[in-house]
Amino acid sequence: MTVSNPAGISRGDRVERGLVPPASSVETPDPWGVKRAENLIAGLTGVLSARVVVTPLGDVSEIHVLTLSDMQPKHVVRNIESALMAQLGMKIDHRKISVAQTADVRPIERLQDEAVRTRANQRVVVFQGLEVRPAERAQRVVVRVRLSFEDKQAEAEEQGTDTVRNRVEAAARAAAGCLDDLLPDNSIALEGAQLVEAFDRKFVLVAVHGLGGREAQLLTGTCEIRESAERSAVLAILDATNRWVDARR
Repeated sequence: MTVSNPAGISRGDRVERGLVPPASSVETPDPWGVKRAENLIAGLTGVLSARVVVTPLGDVSEIHVLTLSDMQPKHVVRNIESALMAQLGMKIDHRKISVAQTADVRPIERLQDEAVRTRANQRVVVFQGLEVRPAERAQRVVVRVRLSFEDKQAEAEEQGTDTVRNRVEAAARAAAGCLDDLLPDNSIALEGAQLVEAFDRKFVLVAVHGLGGREAQLLTGTCEIRESAERSAVLAILDATNRWVDARR
């Protein structure tokens, strides 16, 4: 049977009059409650995904689930049986439930946290803090930097005129001074710090002299300016020296 569409009657009016079904009922049919069952199973502890297969008459023929490797398959099957019975009144033969397991599937947030911790462990000298404040003398600032190395901490202050370039140099000098205190068997001296532009971004480029024993080496590092130029100067110093310091441990 074909339903005519009299001129001037909108789809909304036709839905209200019962001439056509609502769009949602057409676009997302779920006559046997498959989606509800899949969502319920997927919400169980240790279950990563679930798929429910039904016959044309709506009887459940197969249930496939993917779980973490630390879950006992028998325990997962019992949980699925109990959940479907309690929530949906569905009694399922356990032989229709198949469980597949994956070795290691972790949420992206956990992976990111682990990556941050790994990077922190690899960083020999760690940035602890930065303070920029006006000096007693007009048009000058004081830059204070705090760094740590293993169980030791160091703090250094440098003054500079209140311009971006001089604040960057003061931050770099303070960071180099902290390193010189933290590494008594080595010597760190700042060669220079510059603001550079590349790829439509601004960076701090630093060069330091690292002296260990009789060996002197020119070390360079960079850091993109995001929060502040002074902070980037400190991170550029660490970028230049951490690998060198780690190699000398």
